[in-house]
This record gives sequence, structure tokens and C-alpha cells, in this order.
Amino acid sequence: MLKRGPGQSAGEGGVCVGLKIPQATPAGHYVQVGEGQERYWAFIPNPLPPRLALDIELLGAISAADRAIGELAGLSGMLPNPHLLVGPFVRREAVLSSRIEGTEADMEDLYEYEAETEGGVGEGGSAPPSDVREVLNYVRALEFGLRRLEDIPLSLRLIRELHQHLMAGVRGGGAAPGEFRQVQNWIGPPGCRPSETRFVPPPVPQMGEALSNLEEYFHSDDDLPPLVRIALIHYQFEAIHPFLDGNGRIGRLLIALLLVAWGILPLPLLYLSAYFERRRQEYYDLLLEVSQQGTWSRWLRFFLHGVAEQSKLAIRHARLLQQLRGEYRRRVMRARRSALLVKLVDELFRTPVVTVRKVERLLGVSYRTARNNIDRLVALGILSEGVDRYRRKYYAGEILRIVTSPQIES
Repeated sequence: MLKRGPGQSAGEGGVCVGLKIPQATPAGHYVQVGEGQERYWAFIPNPLPPRLALDIELLGAISAADRAIGELAGLSGMLPNPHLLVGPFVRREAVLSSRIEGTEADMEDLYEYEAETEGGVGEGGSAPPSDVREVLNYVRALEFGLRRLEDIPLSLRLIRELHQHLMAGVRGGGAAPGEFRQVQNWIGPPGCRPSETRFVPPPVPQMGEALSNLEEYFHSDDDLPPLVRIALIHYQFEAIHPFLDGNGRIGRLLIALLLVAWGILPLPLLYLSAYFERRRQEYYDLLLEVSQQGTWSRWLRFFLHGVAEQSKLAIRHARLLQQLRGEYRRRVMRARRSALLVKLVDELFRTPVVTVRKVERLLGVSYRTARNNIDRLVALGILSEGVDRYRRKYYAGEILRIVTSPQIES
């Protein structure tokens, strides 16, 4: 992640550059701001939707993405308890979306921290590592957004609320959490001025107008396929860059929320951050190319390929987790164990790293009962014990292997 000065936003690396006088493109136009050596050009995106040429290649990408995400939606409706899969999928998205912005925490770090926490405060009064806290905030923002959609539609108000949850108590937490920026920002390496960067989003007055247009597009009715509309919205939000920090993560959160809000998926089981993280530079370059050249088709094909690829991966992960859950339940039943132990097995798919205290809270039982149930799962080969200098932790290793694997073979 780039280090930022006042108004500077996260983005791609490189060296400071001097922009030539830019030309308007089908995606927007530029306005000149400032005077003398501090003069720069800021990009103003046109309202959505653009005029698109739906050629054979793009139509094929739309069809493949629709088929793959439709299969994922169908699978989620057939699973006995699909809600057990939402937690691991949300956390995987949080880790990888945050990694694009420079964090180093992984899934196991997140699960270990959650095993040690209650209400976000570390047991024993220890503060969480900053990277893990950023990832945890992403989880909470996404979960908040999904609940909030039951009360209000997707809107600028909801986007500000998401940002407030995302930035609470972390790096960038002083950059007006929950408020759209009141100063110019820009994307570029540390130490660069706006006149030396590759991209400067709209000045504040034009930003407000662009955001209003985007909110209208959330609820407009055009003939474009929904997945194409979501790809357009993601680009548009990143081009507007309305916050001082956290724009990339909020933009990727919007993808997950739109998939659920528009009924494309019944549950949040598809996330594109793994795809964007693997192809990070291409992701940045294609977003910039839309602004500079109006190359909508290249961006849309990239996005739709990601939808198809990640839908197929999500299906494989979901099936493997469901199969593993069935195997664990059979193992417990053969041992003639209690219903309480079956409940603990299910909870492991939400939180595959636990402590005795964590199990106490999950099951609502005494410390002794929690310890006995953990010992039984260790004896059945479902949990294994790990020890750090603070507290014993227990790991559901097979679950962790599936949810942390970047690729699972069919």
C-alpha cells in the first residue's frame, strides 16, 4: 500500500510522472485545477451507463459468467445449511481485499485473533495487530451492510455507514470515517503532487454530482445485464474515489452487496478480491485505461472472467466444506456423542480456531463442559492442539486447508 500525504490515496506504485494535456474519452473528461506548477488535471466520469458495443467476445463472457454464477446460486439453495459457509467466504474476501491494499494478515491470523477476542477487545487487554484489525473491520462492515440492506436500499447513506465501520480504529481512521472527502485526493507514489500522478479523481463539487448520478444508477432500469452493471458501478466508484482512504475496499464491498441486493445470489458466496489480488496490476491498469482511453470492453471482459472463475472456485469450496461437514457429523454420531458436540462441529465451520473460553461462549456451557467437548473432538481427529505463549488454541486443520486454499482441484 502506498504511503499517503494529505489528500493522497492508496493506489498503484511507480514513480511520479508529469501528465500531458489529457483528452476526453467515452468514460469522461478532464478539468484543469490550480495554477502554475501546481496545476493539474482531474478526471470527471460521465454518468452511467456508457454506450457499449456488445460484440461476440463480450457476449460470450457475459454468458459464461451468468452460467457460473447461476450454478453457484442453485447450489446454495440445495445445501442443507448454506449459512455455515458464509462466514469462511466473508473472511476470505476480507483477507484478500485488504491484502490488495497492503496488509499482510492471513486467514489463520484472523481466526486466531477472533478466537481470543470478545466484542473486538483482546482478552487480557492486548490490542490487535493493526493488519488483523483492518481485516476484521472489513468482515464487520460487510456483515453490517448485508443486515442494513434489510432496512434501507443501497445508497450513499449506506456507503458512508460502511466506510465508518471499515475505518474505525485503524490506519486511515483519522481520515473522516463515514464522510465523503472535503479536499482533493489523488492516486500515486509517496511524495508526488497531483500534477505528477497518473490519476486525480474529481474535485469535491464535481465529486458530489458524480455520486448523486451513481446513486440514481443503483436504482435505474436499463437493458444491460446485471453483472455488466455491477462492473460499471465498480469502475465508477473507483473513478470517483469519494473517501480519503478505503476506496478500494468499499468498492469491492459494493460488488458483494449488489449481488445480494439485486437477487443474483441468495447469500454472499461470491467475492472477486482473490481474482483481483492475483492479477493486481492488470486490475489497476484496466481501471485506469477506462478513464484514459474509454476501453470499456477490456474492463468488462476482465470482470466477467473473474465472476466465472470465482464462481466455479466457490462451488468447489462449498461442496468440499459440505462434504467435510457430513463426514464430521457421521464421525460424531458413530461415537454416540451428544447433540452439543454436533453443534460444536457446525460452529467450527464458522470459526475453525477456538479456545476453551471461545467454546464456552459458543455453546453457552461451563468451562469444564467446553473443555470436555474439545477433548472429544481432538480424540476424533477433528481438532488438533496448538500452543502459544498466551493460551492453548485448537485448530480444525481440514477446514482451514479448504478455506485458505487459493485453488481447489475438482
